[in-house]
Amino acid sequence: MPSKQKITAITGLLSGAAVWGMIWYPFRILEHAGVSGALASFLAYSIALIIGLLVSGPIWRELRVAGRWGLLLTISAGWTNFGYVLAILDGEVMRVLLLFYLAPLWTVIFARWFLGEKLNRYGYSVILLSLSGALVMLWQPSLGLPLPQCRAEWIGLSAGMSFALTNVLVRHTQHLSVNFKSATVWFGTSALTGAFLLFHGNLAAQMQSIPMEVWWLVALVGLIICATSFAVQYGLTYTPANQAIVLFLSELVFAAIAAYVLAGEKMGAREMIGAVLIVSASLLSGKIHSEPEKN
Repeated sequence: MPSKQKITAITGLLSGAAVWGMIWYPFRILEHAGVSGALASFLAYSIALIIGLLVSGPIWRELRVAGRWGLLLTISAGWTNFGYVLAILDGEVMRVLLLFYLAPLWTVIFARWFLGEKLNRYGYSVILLSLSGALVMLWQPSLGLPLPQCRAEWIGLSAGMSFALTNVLVRHTQHLSVNFKSATVWFGTSALTGAFLLFHGNLAAQMQSIPMEVWWLVALVGLIICATSFAVQYGLTYTPANQAIVLFLSELVFAAIAAYVLAGEKMGAREMIGAVLIVSASLLSGKIHSEPEKN
Protein backbone atom coordinates (compact mmCIF):
# COMPACT_ATOMS: atom_id res chain seq x y z
CA MET A 1 0.00 0.00 0.00
CA PRO A 2 1.39 3.45 -0.92
CA SER A 3 2.60 5.54 1.99
CA LYS A 4 0.84 8.70 3.11
CA GLN A 5 3.80 10.73 1.82
CA LYS A 6 3.53 9.12 -1.61
CA ILE A 7 -0.22 9.70 -1.82
CA THR A 8 0.24 13.35 -0.76
CA ALA A 9 3.00 13.84 -3.34
CA ILE A 10 0.91 12.41 -6.21
CA THR A 11 -2.09 14.46 -5.10
CA GLY A 12 0.09 17.58 -5.19
CA LEU A 13 1.22 16.84 -8.75
CA LEU A 14 -2.31 16.12 -9.97
CA SER A 15 -3.65 19.27 -8.31
CA GLY A 16 -0.95 21.24 -10.11
CA ALA A 17 -1.90 19.62 -13.41
CA ALA A 18 -5.55 20.47 -12.76
CA VAL A 19 -4.77 24.12 -12.01
CA TRP A 20 -2.57 24.49 -15.08
CA GLY A 21 -5.20 22.82 -17.18
CA MET A 22 -7.69 25.52 -16.19
CA ILE A 23 -5.46 28.57 -15.60
CA TRP A 24 -5.87 29.62 -19.24
CA TYR A 25 -9.42 30.73 -18.47
CA PRO A 26 -8.63 33.60 -16.05
CA PHE A 27 -5.70 34.56 -18.29
CA ARG A 28 -8.13 34.74 -21.22
CA ILE A 29 -10.42 36.98 -19.15
CA LEU A 30 -7.48 39.21 -18.26
CA GLU A 31 -6.43 39.42 -21.92
CA HIS A 32 -9.96 40.53 -22.88
CA ALA A 33 -9.68 43.18 -20.15
CA GLY A 34 -6.53 44.56 -21.76
CA VAL A 35 -3.89 42.74 -19.69
CA SER A 36 -1.48 40.86 -21.95
CA GLY A 37 -0.32 37.33 -21.18
CA ALA A 38 3.20 38.54 -20.40
CA LEU A 39 2.00 41.30 -18.06
CA ALA A 40 -0.51 39.00 -16.36
CA SER A 41 2.23 36.40 -15.81
CA PHE A 42 4.60 38.99 -14.35
CA LEU A 43 1.98 40.33 -11.95
CA ALA A 44 0.65 36.90 -10.93
CA TYR A 45 4.10 35.48 -10.19
CA SER A 46 5.17 38.66 -8.41
CA ILE A 47 2.10 38.43 -6.18
CA ALA A 48 2.79 34.73 -5.62
CA LEU A 49 6.36 35.62 -4.63
CA ILE A 50 5.21 38.24 -2.11
CA ILE A 51 2.59 35.96 -0.55
CA GLY A 52 4.94 33.00 -0.56
CA LEU A 53 7.74 34.89 1.18
CA LEU A 54 5.31 36.09 3.85
CA VAL A 55 4.22 32.56 4.72
CA SER A 56 7.52 30.74 4.11
CA GLY A 57 9.60 32.47 6.75
CA PRO A 58 13.33 33.30 6.41
CA ILE A 59 14.09 31.09 3.41
CA TRP A 60 16.94 33.41 2.40
CA ARG A 61 19.04 31.55 4.94
CA GLU A 62 19.17 28.69 2.44
CA LEU A 63 20.94 30.85 -0.14
CA ARG A 64 24.33 29.87 1.25
CA VAL A 65 23.63 26.17 0.73
CA ALA A 66 21.65 26.51 -2.51
CA GLY A 67 24.79 27.00 -4.58
CA ARG A 68 24.84 26.49 -8.33
CA TRP A 69 21.95 24.04 -8.17
CA GLY A 70 19.68 26.67 -6.67
CA LEU A 71 20.70 29.16 -9.36
CA LEU A 72 20.18 26.60 -12.13
CA LEU A 73 16.76 25.72 -10.70
CA THR A 74 15.75 29.40 -10.65
CA ILE A 75 16.79 29.92 -14.28
CA SER A 76 15.22 26.66 -15.45
CA ALA A 77 11.91 27.22 -13.65
CA GLY A 78 11.75 30.82 -14.80
CA TRP A 79 12.36 29.94 -18.44
CA THR A 80 9.80 27.14 -18.31
CA ASN A 81 6.99 29.56 -17.50
CA PHE A 82 8.26 32.63 -19.36
CA GLY A 83 9.25 30.67 -22.46
CA TYR A 84 5.86 28.95 -22.53
CA VAL A 85 4.01 32.30 -22.42
CA LEU A 86 6.34 33.85 -25.02
CA ALA A 87 5.90 30.91 -27.40
CA ILE A 88 2.11 30.87 -27.01
CA LEU A 89 1.93 34.62 -27.69
CA ASP A 90 4.00 34.47 -30.88
CA GLY A 91 3.44 31.00 -32.31
CA GLU A 92 0.82 28.54 -33.51
CA VAL A 93 -0.71 27.39 -30.22
CA MET A 94 -1.17 23.70 -31.07
CA ARG A 95 2.33 23.32 -32.48
CA VAL A 96 3.85 25.08 -29.47
CA LEU A 97 1.90 22.84 -27.09
CA LEU A 98 2.98 19.73 -28.94
CA LEU A 99 6.64 20.73 -28.82
CA PHE A 100 6.36 21.72 -25.16
CA TYR A 101 4.77 18.41 -24.18
CA LEU A 102 7.64 16.39 -25.59
CA ALA A 103 8.96 16.92 -22.06
CA PRO A 104 8.80 13.20 -21.08
CA LEU A 105 11.53 12.47 -23.64
CA TRP A 106 13.88 15.00 -22.08
CA THR A 107 12.98 13.82 -18.58
CA VAL A 108 14.25 10.32 -19.38
CA ILE A 109 17.62 11.82 -20.36
CA PHE A 110 17.92 14.33 -17.52
CA ALA A 111 16.75 11.84 -14.89
CA ARG A 112 19.43 9.41 -16.05
CA TRP A 113 22.15 12.08 -15.90
CA PHE A 114 21.27 13.79 -12.64
CA LEU A 115 19.41 11.13 -10.65
CA GLY A 116 20.62 7.84 -12.05
CA GLU A 117 17.01 6.80 -12.76
CA LYS A 118 17.12 3.95 -15.24
CA LEU A 119 13.86 2.82 -16.82
CA ASN A 120 13.10 -0.75 -17.74
CA ARG A 121 10.97 -1.74 -20.73
CA TYR A 122 7.79 -1.25 -18.73
CA GLY A 123 8.83 2.28 -17.85
CA TYR A 124 9.55 3.15 -21.47
CA SER A 125 6.15 1.75 -22.43
CA VAL A 126 4.42 4.04 -19.95
CA ILE A 127 6.37 7.05 -21.29
CA LEU A 128 5.41 6.05 -24.85
CA LEU A 129 1.77 5.66 -23.82
CA SER A 130 1.66 9.15 -22.29
CA LEU A 131 3.36 10.71 -25.32
CA SER A 132 0.93 8.91 -27.63
CA GLY A 133 -1.96 10.46 -25.71
CA ALA A 134 -0.44 13.93 -26.09
CA LEU A 135 0.14 13.39 -29.81
CA VAL A 136 -3.43 12.19 -30.36
CA MET A 137 -4.86 15.21 -28.54
CA LEU A 138 -2.58 17.86 -30.05
CA TRP A 139 -1.31 16.79 -33.44
CA GLN A 140 -3.12 18.10 -36.50
CA PRO A 141 -2.04 16.77 -39.93
CA SER A 142 -2.40 20.23 -41.48
CA LEU A 143 0.29 21.58 -39.13
CA GLY A 144 2.89 19.05 -40.18
CA LEU A 145 5.37 17.10 -38.07
CA PRO A 146 6.28 18.43 -34.61
CA LEU A 147 9.59 19.92 -35.69
CA PRO A 148 10.43 23.58 -34.86
CA GLN A 149 10.04 25.84 -37.89
CA CYS A 150 10.25 29.32 -36.37
CA ARG A 151 11.57 31.18 -33.31
CA ALA A 152 8.37 30.73 -31.30
CA GLU A 153 8.45 26.97 -31.84
CA TRP A 154 12.10 26.73 -30.83
CA ILE A 155 11.19 28.67 -27.69
CA GLY A 156 8.32 26.27 -27.02
CA LEU A 157 10.64 23.28 -27.45
CA SER A 158 13.26 24.80 -25.14
CA ALA A 159 10.59 25.62 -22.56
CA GLY A 160 9.53 21.96 -22.60
CA MET A 161 13.14 20.89 -22.12
CA SER A 162 13.41 23.38 -19.27
CA PHE A 163 10.20 21.97 -17.79
CA ALA A 164 11.76 18.50 -17.75
CA LEU A 165 15.02 19.84 -16.30
CA THR A 166 13.17 21.74 -13.56
CA ASN A 167 11.32 18.61 -12.48
CA VAL A 168 14.57 16.66 -12.28
CA LEU A 169 16.41 19.46 -10.43
CA VAL A 170 13.66 19.71 -7.82
CA ARG A 171 14.13 16.00 -7.14
CA HIS A 172 17.92 16.39 -7.18
CA THR A 173 18.06 19.27 -4.68
CA GLN A 174 16.90 17.34 -1.64
CA HIS A 175 18.98 19.66 0.57
CA LEU A 176 16.64 22.55 -0.24
CA SER A 177 13.21 23.03 1.35
CA VAL A 178 9.93 22.94 -0.55
CA ASN A 179 9.46 26.62 0.36
CA PHE A 180 12.79 27.60 -1.18
CA LYS A 181 12.14 25.61 -4.36
CA SER A 182 8.74 27.27 -4.72
CA ALA A 183 10.37 30.68 -4.36
CA THR A 184 12.76 29.91 -7.23
CA VAL A 185 9.76 29.35 -9.51
CA TRP A 186 8.10 32.65 -8.56
CA PHE A 187 11.29 34.71 -8.62
CA GLY A 188 12.67 33.21 -11.83
CA THR A 189 9.43 33.72 -13.75
CA SER A 190 8.73 37.24 -12.48
CA ALA A 191 12.34 38.33 -13.10
CA LEU A 192 12.49 37.08 -16.70
CA THR A 193 8.99 38.28 -17.56
CA GLY A 194 9.64 41.68 -15.94
CA ALA A 195 12.85 42.12 -17.92
CA PHE A 196 10.99 41.28 -21.13
CA LEU A 197 8.28 43.86 -20.38
CA LEU A 198 10.82 46.56 -19.50
CA PHE A 199 12.65 45.91 -22.75
CA HIS A 200 9.46 46.24 -24.79
CA GLY A 201 7.95 49.27 -23.11
CA ASN A 202 7.14 51.21 -19.98
CA LEU A 203 6.18 48.60 -17.38
CA ALA A 204 4.89 51.18 -14.92
CA ALA A 205 2.58 52.71 -17.53
CA GLN A 206 1.24 49.28 -18.46
CA MET A 207 0.45 48.54 -14.82
CA GLN A 208 -1.30 51.88 -14.34
CA SER A 209 -3.54 51.18 -17.32
CA ILE A 210 -5.00 48.08 -15.66
CA PRO A 211 -8.61 48.74 -14.53
CA MET A 212 -9.07 48.61 -10.76
CA GLU A 213 -11.84 46.03 -11.04
CA VAL A 214 -9.39 43.64 -12.75
CA TRP A 215 -6.80 43.66 -9.98
CA TRP A 216 -8.79 41.26 -7.80
CA LEU A 217 -8.57 38.60 -10.51
CA VAL A 218 -4.83 39.18 -10.90
CA ALA A 219 -4.41 38.80 -7.12
CA LEU A 220 -6.53 35.64 -7.10
CA VAL A 221 -4.44 34.07 -9.87
CA GLY A 222 -1.29 34.95 -7.94
CA LEU A 223 -2.69 33.33 -4.79
CA ILE A 224 -3.63 30.18 -6.70
CA ILE A 225 -0.18 29.98 -8.30
CA CYS A 226 1.41 30.40 -4.88
CA ALA A 227 -0.61 27.59 -3.29
CA THR A 228 -0.17 25.31 -6.30
CA SER A 229 3.58 25.81 -6.31
CA PHE A 230 3.88 24.49 -2.77
CA ALA A 231 1.85 21.41 -3.68
CA VAL A 232 3.78 20.74 -6.89
CA GLN A 233 7.23 21.24 -5.34
CA TYR A 234 6.33 18.81 -2.58
CA GLY A 235 5.14 16.31 -5.16
CA LEU A 236 8.28 16.64 -7.27
CA THR A 237 10.52 16.30 -4.24
CA TYR A 238 9.07 12.92 -3.28
CA THR A 239 8.14 11.42 -6.68
CA PRO A 240 10.53 9.88 -9.25
CA ALA A 241 11.03 12.34 -12.09
CA ASN A 242 9.81 10.02 -14.84
CA GLN A 243 6.60 9.26 -12.97
CA ALA A 244 6.03 12.94 -12.20
CA ILE A 245 6.26 14.01 -15.84
CA VAL A 246 3.68 11.38 -16.84
CA LEU A 247 1.31 12.66 -14.17
CA PHE A 248 1.85 16.22 -15.39
CA LEU A 249 0.57 15.29 -18.85
CA SER A 250 -2.88 14.92 -17.28
CA GLU A 251 -2.93 18.72 -17.56
CA LEU A 252 -4.05 18.18 -21.17
CA VAL A 253 -7.01 16.14 -19.96
CA PHE A 254 -8.02 18.78 -17.43
CA ALA A 255 -7.61 21.46 -20.11
CA ALA A 256 -9.90 19.60 -22.51
CA ILE A 257 -12.56 19.16 -19.83
CA ALA A 258 -12.25 22.82 -18.78
CA ALA A 259 -12.59 23.95 -22.39
CA TYR A 260 -15.76 21.89 -22.68
CA VAL A 261 -17.29 23.17 -19.43
CA LEU A 262 -16.08 26.78 -19.42
CA ALA A 263 -15.84 27.65 -23.10
CA GLY A 264 -18.34 25.26 -24.65
CA GLU A 265 -15.70 23.64 -26.83
CA LYS A 266 -16.64 20.12 -27.91
CA MET A 267 -14.54 17.09 -27.05
CA GLY A 268 -14.16 15.00 -30.17
CA ALA A 269 -13.06 11.40 -30.57
CA ARG A 270 -9.37 12.41 -30.70
CA GLU A 271 -9.57 14.28 -27.41
CA MET A 272 -11.34 11.38 -25.73
CA ILE A 273 -8.89 8.77 -27.04
CA GLY A 274 -5.92 10.92 -26.06
CA ALA A 275 -7.39 11.50 -22.61
CA VAL A 276 -7.86 7.75 -22.09
CA LEU A 277 -4.22 7.09 -23.08
CA ILE A 278 -2.88 9.78 -20.75
CA VAL A 279 -5.07 8.71 -17.83
CA SER A 280 -4.03 5.09 -18.40
CA ALA A 281 -0.37 6.10 -18.39
CA SER A 282 -0.90 8.08 -15.19
CA LEU A 283 -2.52 5.10 -13.49
CA LEU A 284 0.33 2.82 -14.60
CA SER A 285 3.07 5.35 -13.76
CA GLY A 286 3.31 4.06 -10.19
CA LYS A 287 4.82 0.85 -11.61
CA ILE A 288 7.63 2.64 -13.42
CA HIS A 289 10.83 1.07 -12.14
CA SER A 290 13.22 4.00 -12.19
CA GLU A 291 15.57 3.08 -9.38
CA PRO A 292 18.77 5.13 -8.99
CA GLU A 293 21.86 3.36 -10.23
CA LYS A 294 24.22 2.20 -7.48
CA ASN A 295 27.82 3.26 -7.59
